[in-house]
Amino acid sequence: MAAGGTDGELTESVRMIERAAGGLATASVSRMDDVLPWFRELPADQRAWVMLVAQAGVRSFVEWLRGAGRHADGTQEVSDEIFDAAPRALARSISLQQTVQLIQVTIDVVEQQVTHLAAPGEERAVSDAMLRFSREVAFAAARVYARAADSRGAWDARLQALLVDALLRGDSADELASRAAALNWGDTSPAAVAVGRSPGGEAAAVLHVLHRLARRVGLDVIGGVHGDRLVLVLGGTHDPVHATERLLAAFGEGPVVVGPPVPSLDEATESARAALAGFRAVPAWPNAPRPVAATELLPERALAGDAEARRILRQEIYGALVRSGGELLETLDGFFTAGNVLESAARALYVHPNTVRYRLRRIAEITGLTPTSPRDAFALRMALTIGRLDPALPAPPAPIAPALEAESLQN
Repeated sequence: MAAGGTDGELTESVRMIERAAGGLATASVSRMDDVLPWFRELPADQRAWVMLVAQAGVRSFVEWLRGAGRHADGTQEVSDEIFDAAPRALARSISLQQTVQLIQVTIDVVEQQVTHLAAPGEERAVSDAMLRFSREVAFAAARVYARAADSRGAWDARLQALLVDALLRGDSADELASRAAALNWGDTSPAAVAVGRSPGGEAAAVLHVLHRLARRVGLDVIGGVHGDRLVLVLGGTHDPVHATERLLAAFGEGPVVVGPPVPSLDEATESARAALAGFRAVPAWPNAPRPVAATELLPERALAGDAEARRILRQEIYGALVRSGGELLETLDGFFTAGNVLESAARALYVHPNTVRYRLRRIAEITGLTPTSPRDAFALRMALTIGRLDPALPAPPAPIAPALEAESLQN
């Protein structure tokens, strides 16, 4: 005889088990107390939820015996109702592994008792039904947790997108801190922002890949998908370009630009603006490395209309040369005019080639850009051009006589 037969086959067994339902649920929870140490530490409200689930489980088993489980399209509906007795918050409080332990204890208790409650001759049918029912309950638990994970993933993706939006808008520090707290983002400083193409697909799936990579390499990351772009915030790394290189698999094809590190998330808007400006300008440098720092794209950003890039070129590069003495600007102009040939520049400037070498080294020390590097020379040319177009900076002082540099050139 099988439990999946016509209605009424196990009528007497169903009646006896239904009368014992309350006792079976209570015995199950009591067994959980005995064999599951973590269950004893649950708050009272969560223990009450588990009791409700156990009672619903026994009631669902009764319905199963009545024949509700014989149809394939009814199996899932009956099983899922067990977990409807508890709030969805229970899936966030108790792990899937712990839920499996609870189900196992409940099924063991019911299985031990149910054969004694079965009517004579129906023990085997009731036992077989119990085995099939327990399998469906396990599948139902997996479905509940899968839905909870999907919902949590979608919610996290929305929260991360809101934080990235706030960064790009330049919202207040309090607003950023509030959104970061909702994501359990700690005080991970410094922070930096990277921008690249999104690989496509659902935002939650894109961020899942990103966070999986970040966990693998030990990085703190918040990400958001904005149209066809993936924007991510890196925390706690002093070398964001190297860190982003380890996360390239999360991006789609094309360039990835990394903004400069800033002391905290409160100031990450500055890094985000630089990264976005660099991302808009990077097509002008087809051979740019991937990823590339936004500071490496100052010339392209300035040409694309980025005011911050123009300010850096004007004040921090050209201005630094102006403040260091007119001979450096004169030497740089002469070097560029001579086609970047050191000896030709020395003859044009009426100085020794070692003097030119020394001054070029000084320029590199002051600006961080090496005049003999084609890429750095491009940035220096842009800085000279922009600086000379801006009347706000003072005129460079008169160049010092070459003899005054003699001490620096000895040895």
